[in-house]
Amino acid sequence: MADLQLNNVGKSYGDVNVLKDINLEIKAGELIVFVGPSGCGKSTLLRMIAGLEKISGGVLTIDGQRMNDVPPAQRGIAMVFQSYALYPHMTVRQNMAFALELAGQKKQQVARAVDAAAASLQLTDYLDRLPKALSGGQRQRVAIGRAIVRDPKVYLFDEPLSNLDAALRVATRIEIAQLKEAMPDRTMIYVTHDQVEAMTLATRIVVLANKGIAQVGTPLELYERPENEFVAQFIGSPQMNLLPGTIIQTGSETVVKLHSGEVVTARIATSQMYEGADVNVGVRPEDLRPVTDGLAPVYRGKVEIVEALGEVTLLYFGHEPAQPAVIAKLPGVHSDLRHQEVTLGADAEKLHLFSEGRSLLTR
Repeated sequence: MADLQLNNVGKSYGDVNVLKDINLEIKAGELIVFVGPSGCGKSTLLRMIAGLEKISGGVLTIDGQRMNDVPPAQRGIAMVFQSYALYPHMTVRQNMAFALELAGQKKQQVARAVDAAAASLQLTDYLDRLPKALSGGQRQRVAIGRAIVRDPKVYLFDEPLSNLDAALRVATRIEIAQLKEAMPDRTMIYVTHDQVEAMTLATRIVVLANKGIAQVGTPLELYERPENEFVAQFIGSPQMNLLPGTIIQTGSETVVKLHSGEVVTARIATSQMYEGADVNVGVRPEDLRPVTDGLAPVYRGKVEIVEALGEVTLLYFGHEPAQPAVIAKLPGVHSDLRHQEVTLGADAEKLHLFSEGRSLLTR
């Protein structure tokens, strides 16, 4: 088991800061997922933990020991790369055994470790094959098996499923989840750009943006209580709609007059200091639905595009040139709504309020 602590960790390339003031505590046994837009530094942060990138500032500790200058092989870490990084001239067995043989372990110990890992990953029948004879999913399982046999304190996964097709991603994601259940005391850190991977695998998610951490929380905490507009729109697909307006009444509930003319009530308490403040009302596409009795209107507009996906339908509404489209996600098929004027509503407890980019729930 291993605890990790990052205190004011930063990374610079010359005068260019890539990451700064990263403060994060990872508890033993957690599966932490780093997510964020391309270029936000999530893989760089993972590589600094692995020792493959030098830390420019701050301190990394594992189980209380400073790791900044400790070589990668001595950190008790195993890393699974996006590109598999298998030796093409070695069999599956040889690839999985290589690190243990290099460490001088006895042949019997190596064989037992490889056989156990192969069995857990359903690779027993492929141990004598070369990587070129395997599918992409099988190669990734070999890469994971190579990490397992080392019995590290911490597993690092750098977008391990991004090279797989959709069906293999689902299957391998389930295998990783089962692997974590089989090793509940092992700490895992996982980098991905795929929200489904993050939401289904993570104990907690770390959202990276603007060279730092935008928010840390469980998947449901990020979905239900985003602390800022960036997280609100990054977590969830399609992204959260933001409707501009002005607060006209504060108290245990907050009343907002939207710039489009509708008046909506959010079940969010605000102080009188926010009366007259400009805000964005956030509402997720799946929380919008056609207005019925007792449901207050939130948005009225003409449906421009309909995407019928079978189990759900996405409705895209006309918008101003400088404003993103409003999107509704309705269950079932609604192809007949194209070019129709539709009024949408949402429950008061499903609305979010953001002032100057930050959620009023966190102030």
